[in-house]
Order: sequence, then C-alpha cells, then structure tokens
Amino acid sequence: MRRRFGWMKELVPIVGQGTWQMGALRDRKIESDTLALGLDLGLTHVDTAELYGDGRAEEMIGEVMKSRKRDDLFIVSKVLPSHATHRGTIAACEATMRRLGTDYLDVYLLHWPGKVPIAETMAAMEELVRAGKIRALGVSNFDVPDLDAAEKALGRERIACNQVLYNLVDRGVEKKVIPWCQARDIAIVGYSPFATGPFVAPSSPGGRVLAEVSRRRRSTPRQVALAFLARLPGTFTIPKSSRPEHTRDNAGALDLTLGDEDVMELEDAFPIGPDRPLAVG
Repeated sequence: MRRRFGWMKELVPIVGQGTWQMGALRDRKIESDTLALGLDLGLTHVDTAELYGDGRAEEMIGEVMKSRKRDDLFIVSKVLPSHATHRGTIAACEATMRRLGTDYLDVYLLHWPGKVPIAETMAAMEELVRAGKIRALGVSNFDVPDLDAAEKALGRERIACNQVLYNLVDRGVEKKVIPWCQARDIAIVGYSPFATGPFVAPSSPGGRVLAEVSRRRRSTPRQVALAFLARLPGTFTIPKSSRPEHTRDNAGALDLTLGDEDVMELEDAFPIGPDRPLAVG
C-alpha cells in the first residue's frame, strides 16, 4: 500500500527502510544486499542521516542506488542540530547528496531540536528547496511546541513530515503530535517500530494478542505490528533490517489491512502510556 506523503503528491509505501547503525565495513555487503532486496520488494522509501555511521550509511545507500532509477526511490536524510546553521545546513545537505550520489533529496529533516534558532535552519531548508536540492523539508523528534515554532518560522514552504519514535509500547505521539500533524497534512514517520531490545515476548499478554491477530490475518506478529502503526491516515513506518528474512517479513506488511476488531484488541493490549518527552533517534 502507498499513500500520499503529507501534503506532497508523491505516493510512498507505508513501510520503508531505516538505516540507523548501518554502513559498517564489516557488514557492508550483507546490509547493501538486504537494502537492495527491500527495494525489489517495494520498500522504496529509504531513510538515513549524516549521523548514521558518520556518513557511511549514506555511502552504502549510494552504492545500491547506482543500479536503480532515481525517480523510483524516495530518499530522506537529516542534518544534525550541531550543523544546522544556515551555512551548515546547506553544506551538510550537499555532503549528503555527494555520499548518496544524487542531485536531490526527496525530503531533508532537522534531526532533532537544537540550539541553533529554528528560523535560521528553516531559512536554509527553504533555500535548498528553491535551489532544487530538496523537494521538501521536514523535522524529526519534534513535539507540538517545536512543531509550532518551526511552522511559524517558514515563509513559503510547509513541513512535509515529522519523524518520531512510534511502536506498540511507545504510542505517546498519538495523544497530541499525530493529531496536530494530521490537521496540517504533515506525515508521521515512525522509527524503531519494534522498539529496542527483543520484540514483544510471545508469552506476554500483548504477545498473545499479536499472535491471535496474526493467525486471523494469516500474517506474522511483526507484520501486524507494522500494519497497526500505519493504520492511521498519514502514518508511515521505517523498520531497520540487516537480514534478508526480516526484510521479507517487513515487506509482507505492505498489503496487510487490519480490521476494526484487530485494532481494538491491539489498542487494549498496548495502551497509550503517560506523556513524556520525545526520544531522539
């Protein structure tokens, strides 16, 4: 399944590929092969950042992109807050494009709120749009007050997406962040969809619900988790995978639609917790 990415006309797969901690030389071949497999399976939304592997993840993606038609891919990267001055943002974006071997990014994000005035960063982002180096701008790890400040700092452009931590056990963004973004046609891109550490234990109450829903839907628990996170309008998820079998599993969620009963059972099994500051990743 594909859906419009925020206000953009582009139809983007609801499940993409994250690249956090990828690009290490010792794992480069299997990671690049796995990334390429994901593209073949329809996971053409690829997320990265200059932070990931100190640029090596972008270089690895660039190698895979050489054998692909650029227009078939949706490539997103991010600038570090410490680089997000006007001049620094433009320089960082150009360095990212060199590593990726592309002359434009589909979306460029500020990785998390930093000390540089948001108006300075957004001005640089708008300049990058005018120059054709990025098609759209966005943010990551922004709570509602940060989103409001970024929106007010913009002149001609609009925020395309907000990338946030979002998984079955971290559903806090559903309280305020997702509604705020939906009201403004801003895409939500959830990272770490399987949380950190081991996936939900099959013997846990939530694990039993996942197993039952996956049985009914003839799918896997991971596919159900991804479909749940992409159930709301304007939401996307970007699982990281370094193994072909996990990538095949992730791709199986592209065409999985949960029923109302499935969603209600999962919402009950994984309730939204108390508000807390957004994580950074």
